[in-house]
Amino acid sequence: QVQLVESGGGLVQDGGSLRLSCAASGSISGFNVMDWYRQIPGKQREQVAGIISGAGTNYADSVKGRFTISRDNANNTLYLQMNSLKPEDTAVYYCHARRNVFNYWGKGTLVTVSS
Repeated sequence: QVQLVESGGGLVQDGGSLRLSCAASGSISGFNVMDWYRQIPGKQREQVAGIISGAGTNYADSVKGRFTISRDNANNTLYLQMNSLKPEDTAVYYCHARRNVFNYWGKGTLVTVSS
C-alpha cells in the first residue's frame, strides 16, 4: 500500500506562487496516472492537473498557463507549481495516483489565497 503525503500549502497573497509536493512512500514509476485535485467546502472535488505516462499532461481551463504539474520518479514525488494565484484557487489540494485499477489519495493540503 503506497501512502501519498502532500505538503507545500499555506497562505499566499493574490498573484503569489506556491509549489505543492506529493511524496510517495514507494516507487511512483508504476503509476499510470498522477493528478492534483482540489475541493472547496460544499463543492465537488475537481481535477486541476494530470500527468499520464507516455501521454503528457492536461490542465483544467481555469489553471492553464498558471499551473505546471511534474513528476520526479527518482525521488517518488509529484509536484504542482502554482503561479499567479487567485482567491478562487483557495481549496484543499489532493494528490491522486492510479496504478491499473488501484487508486491512491493523499489527505490534502490547504491553499489559501488572500485578496
